[in-house]
Amino acid sequence: MWSDVVDLRDFYRSSLGQMAARTIRTRIRSIWPDLTGQSVLGFGYATPYLIPFQDEAARVIAAMPAQQGVLHWPADGDGRVSLCDETEIPLPDVSVDRVLLVHGLECSEQLRPMLREIWRVMADGGRLIAVVPNRSGIWARLDRTPFGHGHPFTPAQLSRLLRDTLFTPVHMERALFFPPSRSRMILTAAPAWEKIGFRFLNTFAGVLIIEAGKQIYAATPAQTGVQVGARRRRYAGTVPQQ
Repeated sequence: MWSDVVDLRDFYRSSLGQMAARTIRTRIRSIWPDLTGQSVLGFGYATPYLIPFQDEAARVIAAMPAQQGVLHWPADGDGRVSLCDETEIPLPDVSVDRVLLVHGLECSEQLRPMLREIWRVMADGGRLIAVVPNRSGIWARLDRTPFGHGHPFTPAQLSRLLRDTLFTPVHMERALFFPPSRSRMILTAAPAWEKIGFRFLNTFAGVLIIEAGKQIYAATPAQTGVQVGARRRRYAGTVPQQ
């Protein structure tokens, strides 16, 4: 079940949510240090993690599933977010270089079709980063944060799912070793928790951050989710032909 967009917004406005976002952004940035000239799509509720790329990438947009809801983003300026079905992203084939998937895999009710749709819009040689709750971590066991909702994964389950949907896992990071507490003392010590956990307690990370590449060999219409005679897609910013 998808989390409500208002609940997600409120979490990321809290001190705990801001610390979580800052910690995860650091790991994402270590995987994608420079996206100059790239097109980036955030899917699910990825907007708190797209901020570092706004002034760097050629294009940064977001898509939020209808089951979750949508909020305007960014707060100032023209909107860069669209509402869509989780299996119908309003973008042409092979149109984005990077996809950041947050609060998506654990919530989706049509998991494999959603991943096939992400595969469709990704350029050949494109990369995906998915941020998902770690089944062994404490964050997945407490429902006080969005990471405590939906279906958590083990590293093996996550890698297998991506391979089964025509992605090749290439790198995995872990984050959120500090407890999901709003205590000022815990939040102040969060950077120290992260350093210790990253070195010694990988199994108990709150989230898994996996990077995967798009496989472009041996892809059949059934694997990619493309069906013969399927209805024509309507893309954002286009007018369908009559």
